[in-house]
Amino acid sequence: MVRSTEISSRKTFGSTFLDKTIERLSSTTDQKRRYEYILWLAKKFPQMPIEHLEKAVKVKGCISEVYILGELVEGKIKWQGYSDALITKGLLALLIQGLNDLTPEEVIAVDPEFIKATGLQGSLTPSRANGFLNILLNMQAQARNLSHK
Repeated sequence: MVRSTEISSRKTFGSTFLDKTIERLSSTTDQKRRYEYILWLAKKFPQMPIEHLEKAVKVKGCISEVYILGELVEGKIKWQGYSDALITKGLLALLIQGLNDLTPEEVIAVDPEFIKATGLQGSLTPSRANGFLNILLNMQAQARNLSHK
């Protein structure tokens, strides 16, 4: 049983979804289960329509094709994205769910250390792990741009 003092001392990473996902993924040492969770997210992820796949929203530094687009709606960012690779699509889905409906300032404040806290590095190739970080950094850059509008 987890004591309330343990819960309050845990680090938070900027969104309830990210915190819950980290708790879920770090509760197992089985890399296969973590990988399966990412695949599950990918399979239920609604992708951005193809007509929105423009060079301006393409994520640089990813081996697979990744596009992410944030739109400011009533002070909160609504995200949509696309990836042509299943694992990357799952990582994109995790980030979109984790950063959706946050203010630009909240997105900017998300600590990239959450990626380590997920424990996914053992399941991902170095290039995919780097791509995961690049997607987050792209989302934070878009949030910065949206905060000035």
